Amino acid sequence: MSTIAIAWNNRTGQGDWARDASGQLAEGDDLQTAVWMSLFTDRRAAPDDVLTDGTDDRRGWWADAYCEKPLGSRLWLLDRAKHLPETLRLAETYAREALAWLVEDEVAARVDVTAEWGGPNLLVLLPVIIHRDGRRADLRFDWAWQGT
Repeated sequence: MSTIAIAWNNRTGQGDWARDASGQLAEGDDLQTAVWMSLFTDRRAAPDDVLTDGTDDRRGWWADAYCEKPLGSRLWLLDRAKHLPETLRLAETYAREALAWLVEDEVAARVDVTAEWGGPNLLVLLPVIIHRDGRRADLRFDWAWQGT
């Protein structure tokens, strides 16, 4: 079974359902869609997280109130982070946290994540999903990063 593909817009920082040439919803890869949703849905900030957008909005998905485990990542906290190695380390930490369910739910045997700068305003996440049967899925997600 296939999911609906997600098309990401770095300019707006939003994803939407992708459409094919005929205007129909495009089929996507189940794993890639799950990773997209895990990384780019805003997870609620932890009580000790510093909010960088000048508000007291800790965000989070509304349905997390009914779930055992929260959905999404805290990558949104890095929107205005400085272009430093520490920002890359936090991006890797937040991405691993968001993708941990793949191992917990036995979808994957292991998840590795590397973050790197793709330019002055682009943070690149490179998750590697090692399936339980040994297959490897190398993914790449370019994230338009505002930085300070």
